[in-house]
Amino acid sequence: MRIISFSADGIINAAEKGFYDWLIEQDADFICVQDLRCSEYDLQDNKYFPQDYNAYFLDDIDGKANGVAIYCRKLPKAIMTGLGFADFDMEGRYIQADYENLSVGCLLAPYAEPGNAGQLAHKLAFYEQLGGHLQKVRNKRREFIICGNWHLAHTAADVQDTDRNSNSPGFLTEERQWMNELLSSGYIDAFREVNSDQDEFTWWPEGDRGSNGWRSDFHIISKGLQYTVDYGAIYKNKEFSTHAPIIMDYDIEI
Repeated sequence: MRIISFSADGIINAAEKGFYDWLIEQDADFICVQDLRCSEYDLQDNKYFPQDYNAYFLDDIDGKANGVAIYCRKLPKAIMTGLGFADFDMEGRYIQADYENLSVGCLLAPYAEPGNAGQLAHKLAFYEQLGGHLQKVRNKRREFIICGNWHLAHTAADVQDTDRNSNSPGFLTEERQWMNELLSSGYIDAFREVNSDQDEFTWWPEGDRGSNGWRSDFHIISKGLQYTVDYGAIYKNKEFSTHAPIIMDYDIEI
């Protein structure tokens, strides 16, 4: 089973750069797209609805920011929109496809600009609620794959310039500690199961892929799936946004 995750910086802009043309060649079972920056009703061209997929969207309340989408080759039993977080579900941050024993989620965490205390507080509040939610769903009789733009880097190996970013939102001690706790409580960073290279980045905030790279996009999986991870790669040959797509293969049948 192949899952592609991609943070688009606006899906219309990414499509103009060839994202959907590239997807056709990837034979993915799921495509998780974050940061659409438009509503589903803005997507009038058929290319946004590939014929081999069932497409589902969750818009921001204004249809102009955030937004997530999941494309499923096999029809899901159910689609869940939002996480039940009153302060965040209207922001278009999470959509999930449910199958018999597996759920695949698409996540866009809040972003905080350097020096913006309000945005940082909003982001940390989201993490707090998300951590509680992920612990609750561990009790369900199913496995989880949650793909997306988490807007944080976990370790020094996930940031190209640690000195430059040591006090930057996304690499703050409390954010990294939150991820430490998550990964010690029954969840796994799937990419790191198969790739330990130190120069694997998914996001370049300034758009320059020669410097200041971050690995801020993850597939976080429940521990029961640890030994199903077959392959992981970050596609960098062509730029569709400031983020690069992640391609993950799992030995899973649904």
